Amino acid sequence: MDSYQSGGNVLFILLGAIMVLAMHAGFAFLEVGTVRKKNQVNALVKILTDFSVSTVAYFFIGYGIAYGVHFFDGVDTLAQVHGFQLTKFFFLLTFAAAIPAIISGGIAERAKFQPQLAATFLLVGFVYPFFEGIAWNQAFGIQAWLLATFGAEFHDFAGSIVVHAMGGWIALPAVLLLGARYGRYTKDGRMSAHPPSSIPFLALGAWILAVGWFGFNVMSAQTLDKISGLVAVNSLMAMVGGTLAALVIGKNDPGFVHNGPLAGLVAICAGSDLVHPIGALAIGAVAGGLFVHMFTLTQNRWKIDDVLGVWPLHGLCGAWGGIAAGIFGQHALGGAGGVSFMSQLIMTLLAIAIALIGGFAVYGGLKAIFGLRLDQEQEYEGADLSIHRITATPEREPNW
Repeated sequence: MDSYQSGGNVLFILLGAIMVLAMHAGFAFLEVGTVRKKNQVNALVKILTDFSVSTVAYFFIGYGIAYGVHFFDGVDTLAQVHGFQLTKFFFLLTFAAAIPAIISGGIAERAKFQPQLAATFLLVGFVYPFFEGIAWNQAFGIQAWLLATFGAEFHDFAGSIVVHAMGGWIALPAVLLLGARYGRYTKDGRMSAHPPSSIPFLALGAWILAVGWFGFNVMSAQTLDKISGLVAVNSLMAMVGGTLAALVIGKNDPGFVHNGPLAGLVAICAGSDLVHPIGALAIGAVAGGLFVHMFTLTQNRWKIDDVLGVWPLHGLCGAWGGIAAGIFGQHALGGAGGVSFMSQLIMTLLAIAIALIGGFAVYGGLKAIFGLRLDQEQEYEGADLSIHRITATPEREPNW
């Protein structure tokens, strides 16, 4: 048995997969706490169902596209040859399934359920693994070209770009194609406030995500011999930096305070194994401030109804994290070196382009064929599962 398939490595990456799987509960409660009460049950069902569809899409299609590995052999071959690979699939699946979980927060409260499941299958089966293979499996020779041209490959240790920027930038076309929730913006330019329905649930979601993120980042080493305490400390420092920046710039708003640590953690994923802890603190602080400013700008001035602010949080802070790895990873700023700013910038821009093209293609196609948007009555009733009995409104009791 190869050393990487040892029992210790299998257990290590399995524990990472379980921690990231638990983060999906964080996505769920973050959304539950933010959306209106009539949509809370729908948000819970949507996250779990999206994860299940993601598993099928990634097992049968996506993992093969990204890594050229399939699991259609007999059980004996799977156990002997693909033992570690199966657990690695589980771990990377939890990353892939974060894409629809991210998007879910942006399109909450007005998207049809079945078209979103179709979008999940297409995104996790095809769009996400296409870029994942480029970044993490040397597909199409792009990494080799960056190494030859700029002296270093693109570096994304735990997915600031591969996972978070991709998810956030795919979500942007979905949000734009759906349009704002009914009544969110009035004809005279005013905005109707939709405050979080439950700060405790929102905070619980943020805490679950923050704790699970140490599995997301640290276990991205994938084998025990590559584990790094620096990754853990940098994740901690970025989390703290994001929290404090969001606290100050967001003027103590609890929604900003609980998204601040997530912004910092999104940003540090790429360079968590490279940068100095002080650099990680700075990266997280910039991300926390970036989220507060851009969430406010998109909602209030640009009238983009991104319910959980997933484009600023994951799209912009993820892009910042990829670029920041090329800045703070340099020896001059206390980093470990071996990283190129130009490689980071080019691949960040490539990820954004693929995400936007993929997002517009998938959601534009589904909109044209099936429609994405609930009608006004369904949205008012909170029926984004197309199951009218599942939630109550002030006017109508649940029809159990």
